[in-house]
Amino acid sequence: MGSNWYAVYVRSRHESKVHALLQSKGIEVFLPVVEKLRQWKDRKKRVLFPLFHGYLFVKLPDDRMCFINVLNTHGVVKILGDSSGYQPVPEEQVASIYKMVHSQIAIDEHPYLKEGQKVKIIDGPLSGVQGILVSKNKEHHVVVSVDILQKGVAVKVDIHDIEPVI
Repeated sequence: MGSNWYAVYVRSRHESKVHALLQSKGIEVFLPVVEKLRQWKDRKKRVLFPLFHGYLFVKLPDDRMCFINVLNTHGVVKILGDSSGYQPVPEEQVASIYKMVHSQIAIDEHPYLKEGQKVKIIDGPLSGVQGILVSKNKEHHVVVSVDILQKGVAVKVDIHDIEPVI
């Protein structure tokens, strides 16, 4: 019986507690954390924070009792899925996040963006411009269309300078 990774949504600020509880139950669990410098009035300190606030990953076999065991853990809200059931997270995505977190390179959460999505430029001289995200030759562009003219213009952007329009 094969195992898959699943994303688990937990109560606010319970990521570490749930991680420890699941590990104590013998469940393979991955909580991606990043180190950030935090400053108080009297000192600065490096503190570990969850990369994805409110989420962690568990590797479970396709066994109903294993899912119930996770769901009965204090602090767990739900295992992510849709109407057809729990949705596994592809192994390569979890492996990539694991590698990034353990690389000692500075990483941070970034809004989920996909080609064709409406986005807004948030930094630089074009701040505030809204358009559609397009990828071309491994570069990212924001396309602004003028419907009445049936024409558009595109500008190359750094992916970190845009955010999704909600």
